[in-house]
Amino acid sequence: MTCGMLRTTALLLCLLPGGAALAQTAPAHALAGEAPAEIRTRYLLVGPDGGAVSDEDFRGRFQLLTFGYTFCPDICPTTLVEMAEVLRLLEDRADSVQVLFISVDPERDTPQALAAYTRFFDKRILGLTGSADLIQRVAKNFRIRYAKVPDRGGAANLYSVDHSSGIYLLGRSGEFIKKFGYGAPPSQIAAEIRALAGD
Repeated sequence: MTCGMLRTTALLLCLLPGGAALAQTAPAHALAGEAPAEIRTRYLLVGPDGGAVSDEDFRGRFQLLTFGYTFCPDICPTTLVEMAEVLRLLEDRADSVQVLFISVDPERDTPQALAAYTRFFDKRILGLTGSADLIQRVAKNFRIRYAKVPDRGGAANLYSVDHSSGIYLLGRSGEFIKKFGYGAPPSQIAAEIRALAGD
């Protein structure tokens, strides 16, 4: 089964009745571990138009961000479906939140590829990439682990990437508030944002 077929299967699981419960069990390639308190929320990456995007661009708004890659067969599409659902649940409060998908696969995830990928889930989700050095720096700041896993058949461009899962919530000043584990209910995330916003 190809990566594309696996991705479609994961999406269908999320959308079918009872599928969310199935999706909440993290696949084997998810690297476990909760984020420690000493998170540094700084990043400088490349947006869909090729321009620089930093954490300072979203001051005054909450940020929900996750790390992954467009060839991810399960964790990433499931998480993006959930993040899109958070935006839907927030309704009029959605404008106070910026959702970000940061690639850990800069070799394949160009700005254009990320834009097309994130738009599939919700046009308000912003995909960010950058050089290998920039990605490593951001991953270190957020205590994210990732590692390339070569294809057993030897095809150089068909590797997968093991990576930490979960969703980070940053406050209006860019401060780290919380990391939600993989499979956290969108209703819980939306409720916590509403509470922080004073609803």
